[in-house]
Amino acid sequence: MDRIFPEEVVSKIRKAPLIAVLMVDEAESAVPLAKALLRGGVSSIELTLRTPAALEALDRIKAEMPEILIGAGTIINPEQIRAVKERGAVFGVSPGLNSAVVMAAKELGLPFAPGIMTPSELETAYSLGCTVMKLFPSELVGGIEYLKNINAPYAHLGIEYIPLGGLSLANLQSYLECPGILAVGGSWLAPRNLIQQKAWDEISRNCEKASEIVNKSRRNNV
Repeated sequence: MDRIFPEEVVSKIRKAPLIAVLMVDEAESAVPLAKALLRGGVSSIELTLRTPAALEALDRIKAEMPEILIGAGTIINPEQIRAVKERGAVFGVSPGLNSAVVMAAKELGLPFAPGIMTPSELETAYSLGCTVMKLFPSELVGGIEYLKNINAPYAHLGIEYIPLGGLSLANLQSYLECPGILAVGGSWLAPRNLIQQKAWDEISRNCEKASEIVNKSRRNNV
């Protein structure tokens, strides 16, 4: 199978499995935000295309913070695939499954994880070459137990998941210990209101707490 998410990028995410999902309203906040995340131990981000400042924020982080593994999220049309690819996004993510978007990502060589919620969506995504998928909204549809059940018939295919939606410090470790999980995260690491308030120290503390849980989980799995 011609996979849309190459092993090279999968390996980078596996080494930095906390993904901060960001909504940036002012491009000027992008670099200070990235620095705050990095101070807290988070170096993977999904910069959502939900604000007019998103693409400029991507440009700024890419130019000034090369140590950040930057992905683009809320990609819902093929034109956005081209835009983020041209700006140097390392991967793309969408909340749902749109075959036109997946095929654009495949054509332009952007590693891409579509959002899925049902077995039928999972099979469709896999048939298009997707082996990394975003389970969304994870907690609302049943969380870890749902993920275990939906993955059971497909585990032999080597599919990996990025569950988002409803994750928190309270359930982070349980997700990290679940087989088939590539990465976890969400907007709770850097909520939009804290970004708007430029509360960089508070964002760093959120990331530090989550990073401690990641490191503990890794030690337990050694």
